[in-house]
Amino acid sequence: MTPATICPICEKRKAERFCPAKGALICAVCCGTEREVTIDCPVDCGYLIAAHRYELQHRKPLAVSEIPFPDVEFSPDLIHEQGPVVSGLGFAILKAAAEVHSATDVDVLAALQALAETYRTLGSGIIYEKPPAGGPPHAIYAGLVKFLEDYKNAAAERGGAARLKDTDVFHLLIFLLRVGRQQTNGRARARTFLEFLRAQFPRDAATQQEAPRIIVP
Repeated sequence: MTPATICPICEKRKAERFCPAKGALICAVCCGTEREVTIDCPVDCGYLIAAHRYELQHRKPLAVSEIPFPDVEFSPDLIHEQGPVVSGLGFAILKAAAEVHSATDVDVLAALQALAETYRTLGSGIIYEKPPAGGPPHAIYAGLVKFLEDYKNAAAERGGAARLKDTDVFHLLIFLLRVGRQQTNGRARARTFLEFLRAQFPRDAATQQEAPRIIVP
């Protein structure tokens, strides 16, 4: 076996799968174990698509210990009543992620978690904001904050519209956080939640000026 046929990652097994991220052949084992962990896989990789399809078919409900804010309950009707807000939040995530190409599900969930914590304090009458320190999570957090500010200002200008309550925003953020935890596969560089969000919007939605009013299921 010549060095050219050896996997450049493990340097042990035969390289037989082309990895577009590495621009080289790697072995099947490293493809499976390092995918979305140490390898930043492009979303159109055939092996990645097949793996995601398998994961979707065998996905299990989140364990109670994995559910974000497990002590918080809210009516499912809220998601339908506030459909435009849910869609707008999803769109804001996609827009921010499109501007920060390295963004992953981990970054999105960190931003949602931080903003939900902020709105939890707002609901109790205490203002305490602790945004992510920097990088993609901070950019996504800022995008979500801007959307909510713009939405509230637009509603106020229209007049007569019911005010968006901070407690409702808190619950909507938890809803998206729970959807995200269910949709991601937990790998460090996974973007399955982001791909799920993209599937809810028309092609090139992240480049549009306004978010389509689509309710994330």
